[in-house]
Amino acid sequence: MRMRNLNGKKKKYEKQLRREEELQRKKRKKAKRRKNREYTIVSYFFVLIFVSLIAYMGYFNIWEREDIISSPYNSRQNQAEDRIVRGSILSADGQTLAYTQTDDAGNETRVYPYGSMFAHVVGYVSNGKNGLEALANSSLMSTHHEYVDRIKNEIMDMKNPGDNVVTTLNTRLQEVAYNALGGYNGAVVVMDPQTGAVLASVSKPDFDPNTIEANWDALANDSTNSSLLNRATQGAYPPGSIFKVVMSLAYLREHGTLDDFSYNCTGSITQEGHTIPCFEGEVHGQVDFTTAFAESCNTAFVQMGLDLGADTIQKTAEDLLFNNELPISLDYRKSTIDLKESEGIPFLMQSSIGQGTTLVSPMHMAMITSAIANGGELMEPYYIDHIENDGGDVIKTTEPSVYKDLMSESEAQALKSLMSEVVNSGTGTQLAGESYSAAGKTGSAEYEGSDGSIRTHSWFIGFSNVDDPDLVVAVIAEGAGTGSRAAVPIAHEIFNAYYYG
Repeated sequence: MRMRNLNGKKKKYEKQLRREEELQRKKRKKAKRRKNREYTIVSYFFVLIFVSLIAYMGYFNIWEREDIISSPYNSRQNQAEDRIVRGSILSADGQTLAYTQTDDAGNETRVYPYGSMFAHVVGYVSNGKNGLEALANSSLMSTHHEYVDRIKNEIMDMKNPGDNVVTTLNTRLQEVAYNALGGYNGAVVVMDPQTGAVLASVSKPDFDPNTIEANWDALANDSTNSSLLNRATQGAYPPGSIFKVVMSLAYLREHGTLDDFSYNCTGSITQEGHTIPCFEGEVHGQVDFTTAFAESCNTAFVQMGLDLGADTIQKTAEDLLFNNELPISLDYRKSTIDLKESEGIPFLMQSSIGQGTTLVSPMHMAMITSAIANGGELMEPYYIDHIENDGGDVIKTTEPSVYKDLMSESEAQALKSLMSEVVNSGTGTQLAGESYSAAGKTGSAEYEGSDGSIRTHSWFIGFSNVDDPDLVVAVIAEGAGTGSRAAVPIAHEIFNAYYYG
């Protein structure tokens, strides 16, 4: 009996011991889980910091790097200027557009051989930086000079030559565009629609970058002419009838075809007491879509706008990058449109023919035209072909890239056909009869002059070699009258220079 009691106590003790061990094991396991959870939280925290750092580095390299490097507040720029002679800017055909001249005393002067001709696109380095001088600043102030010579120059406390920037700009096309614009204020943009390369960019009134420092106060305070403004990218103009390209795309998307359109033009259209005439009251009679577009029949497009409605037009315009950021590497102004049904019928009527409050830049219209010419595909515009060292070795090359499909290939083809008819039988017949084919759209955009009178901007957007377009031109001549009167002849000279030399 005593033995059984001892065995019972032993088993009870062992059971209690196991219970305590199990309890301790659970406590240890719980403590370990708590510690593991803490480790996990800390690990996730550091992983999050690491991922955020990688994301910021990616964002910095893609979006911020060039701006920060080129910033005048970047102290490293001053250090670079102490040891590097700013590189040259060259045209695509090998002409020097900007270089640094050093005298015997070591004083440096930035020289612009073409003066005002390339003023806005090449820019300047006095009183801040602008144009390509700003865009390519980090390259111009970097050096890939021969290594041994670089070390030798540094030992001798001599500056090394900076890298050179070879642009896409063509001096012949720039010269022709500049001279053709003549005494008009305005802008010209010439592009290759298949690559996005900007071949010419003119803005007037202009200035001489060689004397900009001496004339800075007068230029900066000239609110009348705004000569420092690059009208090619920063100008904001009513589009007038070139907006009919946008209207045509809106109609095509809404109806699926242009063939169902028919309208009887009586020379004017009146709604809610507001009348809009065709140019000089011309009566076009019964017109289909192609004729209405080619002859720029205002009343047909006003009726079209009333039928489509503000929302449809607004959406189509925004699909074409109105109210959007643009892939332009120089300073630019967004094109804007703000159509609301609540604005009423008269406002919609005006907006349907590119008047109202809609504003566009020549560069943006060149981009839309390029997309049409390139089967709907917009190539990203670029000004720099490549970077090379002072010995001509290529350091970096710009590869053409697709920015976005602005429209389908069939939509682009429909617009190309409309624009071809403008040259064949409409308001752009001055471009007909050449060895090359051309297509385009003229525009006459009314605005109120400084004296209160109604004046007209002259517009043309178009392209050449219609079956395989290789040149796009956008022209605006301020206050010059109809598109046919000024802008088309300017474009004609540029096309001729490209094909005939």
